[in-house]
This record gives sequence, C-alpha cells and structure tokens, in this order.
Amino acid sequence: MTALGKLIRTTAFKLSFAYLVVFALFAFAALGYVAWNAQRLLTDQFNATIEAEIGGLAEQYRLGGLRRLVNIVERRSRAPGALLYLVTTPLGERVAGNVGALPPGAADHPGQFETAYTRTDEADAPPSHALVRVYRLPSGFHLLVGRDMEESARLRDVIRRAFGYSLLFIGVLGCAGGWFITRRVLKRIDDMTETTRTIMAGDLNGRLKVAGTGDELDRLAQNLNQMLDRIGELMHGMREVSDNIAHDLKTPLTRLRNKADEALRLARTPEELKAALEANIEESDNLIRIFNALLMIARLEAGNAREGLSDFDASEAVRDVAELYEALAEEAGVPLKVQVDDDLPVHGSRELLGQAVANLLDNALKYGASGEPEAAARPVSVTAKRAEGEVRIEVSDRGPGIPEAERGHVLERFVRLESARSRPGFGLGLSLAAAVARVHGGTLRLEDNAPGLRAVLALPLAPAIGEA
Repeated sequence: MTALGKLIRTTAFKLSFAYLVVFALFAFAALGYVAWNAQRLLTDQFNATIEAEIGGLAEQYRLGGLRRLVNIVERRSRAPGALLYLVTTPLGERVAGNVGALPPGAADHPGQFETAYTRTDEADAPPSHALVRVYRLPSGFHLLVGRDMEESARLRDVIRRAFGYSLLFIGVLGCAGGWFITRRVLKRIDDMTETTRTIMAGDLNGRLKVAGTGDELDRLAQNLNQMLDRIGELMHGMREVSDNIAHDLKTPLTRLRNKADEALRLARTPEELKAALEANIEESDNLIRIFNALLMIARLEAGNAREGLSDFDASEAVRDVAELYEALAEEAGVPLKVQVDDDLPVHGSRELLGQAVANLLDNALKYGASGEPEAAARPVSVTAKRAEGEVRIEVSDRGPGIPEAERGHVLERFVRLESARSRPGFGLGLSLAAAVARVHGGTLRLEDNAPGLRAVLALPLAPAIGEA
C-alpha cells in the first residue's frame, strides 16, 4: 500500500475529511444566508426608491396635469445616473422618458415586475434588466418608473466569487490541516505499532511512548503500559511459581518414589506392604492438598470465584472456625482467645472467608508456639469487629513473628522463611488468605504484635448495611 493510500485509510484522515465537509456546509449555509439577506435588502431599497418616485410624480400630476408630469420626467431622465422613466399613451405610444424599448405590452399592465429594456441613448446596446413599476394615471396614461438591476447582478457576481474562493480556501486549508493532523497521529500510531511488534517478538520490557499532551492517545499509552507492567508482574510471578513448584514438589515426589522403591525391594510381609502403601497415600494426599491450594489461588486471582457471592454475617463464620480450632489449640497447649462482635455483614463467600481464617489460625498455632516450654503461656487470639467502615478480622500470636522486610514476600506462593522450613507446610496458606481478601475487595496486612505477628484481614462492610 502506498503512503498516500495508507494516509487516506486512516481514521484521523476520515474524521478530518468529515469535519471539513461539515464545516464547509455550515460555512456555505452562513454565507448563503448573508447573501440572501443582502439581496433582499437591496431589493427593498429599490422598491422604496421606486415607490417614493412614483408617489412624487403622481403628486406632481395632480398639481399640474400631464404637461407638468412630462416636463419633470424629461428633466429627470437627462440627469446623470437617473432612474428609468417612461410616460405612454393609453395606446402604448411613448410620450416622454429615457426608456427606449420594452417587451411588447410591458407598460400596459400596472404593477411591479422585472423586465428587459434599453435606454433611448443606448439603442444599439444589448438589453438590460430592471425592476419597474407601472402606474395608471387618471387620464389613462401610464407612468413607468424603474431601477436598473446592474447593482444586484454585481452583488450576485461578488457572492458567486466568494462562494468559489471560499470553497477553494476551505478545501486547501482542510486538506493541509487534515494531512498535518493525520501525519502527526499516524506517526504516534506507527510508534505504538512498532513497540507492540517488539513486545510480541519477546521483549516484554518495551513500553509505549507518552507524549505528555494528556490526549486520548496518551491515556491509551498509559493504560497499555500499566497493562504491560501487570503482565510483566504476572509473568515474573509465574516463573517464580514454576520454580517454586519444581523446588517444593521435588522433595515429596522423590520421597514418594523412594518409598515405593523401598517397598518393592524390602517389604516381605503384607504388613510391611500395607505400611508402605499408607505412607505413599499420605504423601499423595499432601501433593493433592498442594495442587488444590494452587488451583484455589489461581481461581481466586482469575476472578472466577466472584460468581455466587452473597451477603452473610462474618461473625458467624469466624466463630465456627475458631470453634473447630479450639481442640487443636488445647492439644498444642496454646490458649485460644476469641472475641467476635455481632452483626458483621460482608458481601462474598462464607466458605472462602472461613478457609482464609482457618489458614491464619493454623499458621498462628503452628508458628506462634516455637516449641519452647513456655509456649503454653503464649496465647493466640482471634478478634472480629467493625472499624472505620470495614470488618477487621485479626489473628494474633506471641511467637517470633516475621521481619518487616519479609512481610510482603511471604504473601507470595511457596515462600517460606528459613526458620519455618523445619515445620510441615508448603507456603500457600498466606497466599490463599491474601487472594480471598482481594476477591472480597479487602486486604491482608501483616503487623507486628510486639512480640509476635498480627494478621489483619480487612473487608468492606456489605453496601446496604454500610450505607445505613
């Protein structure tokens, strides 16, 4: 495709051409309205002049009769730039005036009309046009007074030329402006296209240029750059997740294979084979739990869990989870304190919220007690309350806590601190809780409990209740 063809096919050129057509129509309409009013004003002036002249001559006829009228007509006919005058007999014979010829019968019918004529001193000249009025005198004679239409014709010529020059000027200016605008827009679009080709070729660091004008192309470039940043983050996260999966699943898979191999080589009795199978089943269950957690996080981050959300009381969900963990806390020798306010409406999924609170409680019970003898004196507390227009669910422990620099990192999948690798787990609990918080339009914050860790799950109140 040629450069001109590419230019013409652009949206910017089409819009510029459409604006040009609309502007030309409005310009012609305005100019036509002005021309029509100017023509009408000139015609009204002609009519007023003719009417005044007819009235004056009729008055002279009443005062002095036909002779006086003829004398005045003859005198005025010889004046420079005179109007058109003609006095005829009832039979149409010329008596006085400066009109030499008229179409047959033109002076016999009273009224106002346009007609062709020649002056008496211009008998050989081509006919001209005039606006005339014929007045019948009481004696039966006819008095014609008129005005040449040359001025009106000149005005029409001026208007016609103005229309032509305006069309030319608008066309040239519109084409030049359209070409300039289109070239400018097309250059930015070409730059964007080139950048997208670079990105599609594999360079995800490419970004669209922002001119800084704040126009729609700048806004589009900014939004696309933000989208590319988000895609880059997701790709980086995907690579990290893949590496973490490969690293964290390698050990249980290797252990599963080794146990199966050991059972094949060493097991001699049915009891030994049964024990080996049970150990393999336990390892398989752990792997299934890992994949289930990964699928749940992926489903939450993809937004698929937003279907079927409803309003429910978060206080009941928190109490139910806390009640389930009371036995585990008692078995671990850790006091579990529960303080949940009533009427905490949120919009979301009761099951997902319960899973998130369960993960936080499981971490608090698992890591809050460091295994030291005085661990029993370190309680784990669960609170749920309203605060600043949101529902805050806090799970606190008195364990070693998490360094502030690592609190954002541990919310990612398969991330476990070195101090926690000696305990069972896969590093997915906090990631799942954070994903549940995002689905509900809230956040998960990890704060210092001095000592220990406080996990704050902040969710917005249900709109209807919150507005009330």
